[in-house]
Amino acid sequence: MTGETTVRTAVRIHGRSTQRKALRALLDALPHHGGHLLVAGEPGLGRTTLLRWAARSFRAGPVLHLGPGPDGGAHVTVEQLLDTLRAASAAAPVLVCADDAHLWDAPARTALGRAVRRLSTADRVGLLLSVASDRAVAPEFARLPVVHLDPLAPSAAAALLDDATDGVAAPAVREQLLAEAEGNPALLVALVRRLSSAELRGHRPLPRPLADAAVLAEVAGGAPSDPSAHARDLLLTVAAAGQTEDGMDVDAGLVHDALRRLRPEPGPGPRSDLGPGPRAEPVPGPREEPVPEHLVLAGDRLRFRSPLVRRTVHATATPERRRAVHRALAEVLETGGHRLTGLLHRSWSLGGPEPAPASADRPAAVADRLAAVAADGAVPAPHRLRATAYARAAELTADGARRAERYTAAAEQTLLAGRPDRARPLLAAARDGAAPAAVRGRAEWVRGVTELRDGPVGDAHQSLLLAASLLAADAPADAAAAALAAADAAWAAGDLSACLATLAPGSPHRTENPAPGSDGPADARSAAAHSAAVVHDHRVGMRALLEGRLDRAGAPLGQVVERGRTEGRPETLLRSAAAALLLGDVDAARRGGARALAAARQLGSDTLVPQALEYLAYAELRAGRHPQARTHAEEGLRTALRTGQRNTAAHHRAVLALAASIEEEPDVVARHVTAALDTARRHGLAQAATLAQWAAARADLGRGRPFDAADRLGLLVLPGPGRGHFAVWRLAVPCFVEAAVLAERHEEAREVLTDFADWAAFGADPQAAAQLARCHALLAPADHADALYRRALDRHDEAGGDFERARTALLYGKWLRRRRRPREARGRLGTALAGFERCGAGVWAAQARGELRALGAAPQGTGTGAPARLGLLTPQQLRIARHVAEGATNREVALALGVSTRTVDYHLRKVFAALGVRSRLELARTVGEAEQAREVRGAGEARRAGSYEKTGAQH
Repeated sequence: MTGETTVRTAVRIHGRSTQRKALRALLDALPHHGGHLLVAGEPGLGRTTLLRWAARSFRAGPVLHLGPGPDGGAHVTVEQLLDTLRAASAAAPVLVCADDAHLWDAPARTALGRAVRRLSTADRVGLLLSVASDRAVAPEFARLPVVHLDPLAPSAAAALLDDATDGVAAPAVREQLLAEAEGNPALLVALVRRLSSAELRGHRPLPRPLADAAVLAEVAGGAPSDPSAHARDLLLTVAAAGQTEDGMDVDAGLVHDALRRLRPEPGPGPRSDLGPGPRAEPVPGPREEPVPEHLVLAGDRLRFRSPLVRRTVHATATPERRRAVHRALAEVLETGGHRLTGLLHRSWSLGGPEPAPASADRPAAVADRLAAVAADGAVPAPHRLRATAYARAAELTADGARRAERYTAAAEQTLLAGRPDRARPLLAAARDGAAPAAVRGRAEWVRGVTELRDGPVGDAHQSLLLAASLLAADAPADAAAAALAAADAAWAAGDLSACLATLAPGSPHRTENPAPGSDGPADARSAAAHSAAVVHDHRVGMRALLEGRLDRAGAPLGQVVERGRTEGRPETLLRSAAAALLLGDVDAARRGGARALAAARQLGSDTLVPQALEYLAYAELRAGRHPQARTHAEEGLRTALRTGQRNTAAHHRAVLALAASIEEEPDVVARHVTAALDTARRHGLAQAATLAQWAAARADLGRGRPFDAADRLGLLVLPGPGRGHFAVWRLAVPCFVEAAVLAERHEEAREVLTDFADWAAFGADPQAAAQLARCHALLAPADHADALYRRALDRHDEAGGDFERARTALLYGKWLRRRRRPREARGRLGTALAGFERCGAGVWAAQARGELRALGAAPQGTGTGAPARLGLLTPQQLRIARHVAEGATNREVALALGVSTRTVDYHLRKVFAALGVRSRLELARTVGEAEQAREVRGAGEARRAGSYEKTGAQH
């Protein structure tokens, strides 16, 4: 082994916050004790960069880089290595970095592994190893704690791309580079280096394929080489089979049968064209011969350990080998009745001389068959597979108009599969000025829907309007659905005039009560285009609602809601849930959202799952069920981010902020508000921005900061150009009135109540009537306020909802306490506390407890309860809890107690679970209450002891 001291240079890393946190914990602990970590990831994910970052960040001592000797062998014994490391760490802690340890030979790995096991924590040696995860981890390193590197998140990959290109890449080129790199930073940089300036700026077409064999092999460190012919064939067959599985695992039986066709048993018959090499021996099955180290066999499924290596194996194979493997797979699949996957492999096997004109294997004939089978709803296939089939059919199509139509269908299926990043390059390929209006209209429709979920909604609005115009003549049902989607985009942007103009009867983009269209593939149509009546009723009802004519809105929107009771398509169910929310029927909205969620999951419509969860979360919020809203929004956020729907993710973050705003989690509120506003401002999401700002203000109000809350909310609810979203700002009025009264801004509070009274009379919000009475009570003179509070509580009883009723009871109790009516106040405050605790409103429950303490009442769950709960902790957990309650960070606690931050993290999770708290603030309050109760109890015992001594002395 050889070693060298590091030269610290600047290292910029995009993403990797979790991994850097783990490495930082190791570095911070080295002054006290040693440790080791194994950094694992597929080629190109940045293992070397991460080790360089660690070396640059370590300042407590020297950094030593270990590597094998010049000939790959080990030149030191284990004892020599240990002596060297211990000597180096005697004066100061030492960090040892061993990059690409998987490339070392067995003796070197063995020596290093033994040295690691024999180092003690007292040696103050930190060891960082990196290995590629495209093969099994060597046994010598198998027991080391591992830090895994995954592909970069889209935002981090985009930031890296902007750095690499100075931000000059054309938007379409940018999307294709990000999609092709699949989050691999080294591959992304290699793709950028491959392009000329003209190609990068979109002035010249990009090379095809974008990631060719040379680029992939460069990043992967070359294609896997194996002396066994069977292993080489097996790797290529698994890689080829994965082309229809999007790189996922493949059926081992399919691979085995294809291998037998490639390498037949001895005897007469056709031989494989895989090139020279023995082909006479029987082909062993996957269980009869060791599986190559780049593959994993789990049950009856085979997969590559690294998607990059899978792509490299397929790209670097000779065209003859690749076509032969695809042909063998096609024959096996077609024999088994798998029409679509069989046809796809058949299309990839095409090459060489053009078959005879009458041959069924002519590219044009295969393209037609592929498109026809992809359009056949009776053929079971996920959206992703249909998208692959359409795209391959387009590649084989010479006619420009038909090619554009097939690329558009591929983009639509890709969008339904939850991959808008991959839909955009397909839409770019679909551009053809000679295509018919209906084809261009479909492309604009898909582009608009893509932007509506993950882009500027103003752009989405214009694309959808253009789609409606292009589709009006040939596909009126599609035109109607596209225009309704354009209204959705205007709604999201908060553009009331554009929304009304799009929905107007005389709009050139509208078609009144259109008949269902029949053009194009059946399953490539939005459900709205197949349900023209739903589209028509939703449009009419939505327009009437925005015009303030509830008498005309109720019937058509009610029809949309009713259809949700019998329809099974997720798109129609989503419209039903949206109509129910417009009408204020939260129960129907919850039912429609739940049914839409189940239908989307059953059909594999990944792109619709986050939207269904969004409607469900909104309905739960409107019903005052904040914990349920939080649960749905958390899942919705995960699925929205996974499917590349940043706009939907922003809405879920706004819901999460609103849910957290009633709890004792100001940091959580701030995090979600910041993230929601970041997307909302860039993409013009006025609705999400209004909800997020309302959440921040409500958190201020709950924490007793009415001036801050009034300032935030005043921008949303008071008349002016900055007023919040037209359909949302009224929901925030009750919070503003409460904050404004506390901040002595009574006139502003009265100013917004006229509009809010109209909203309450409108009937679309079941809580509005009770909230209006509460607002009037806050502003009323003493002789009227009592009756208004009672009226508000009666209205709450009719509408339901624990949180809003508890808020009214809290305000009423405060008012009664100030009027020196303690008995009545205690009853109202106790009711408020119970309501807040039932719905998880911790910050508001704390207000109720404070009011009860001011009355001399001891609310249940505090005082002696806190010490009892602290008694559940171990001594170590109690020490950690007290440090954290004093404001110490995990790192500061670890230094104070002489343990690792990982130990603190572990015990702190146990503390949270034992005490039933969910934040450091709540933990501090619990510990503080326990300490206060202990002091009170101690003082009482001291007084009793003193009294006893005094009495004894007198006697």
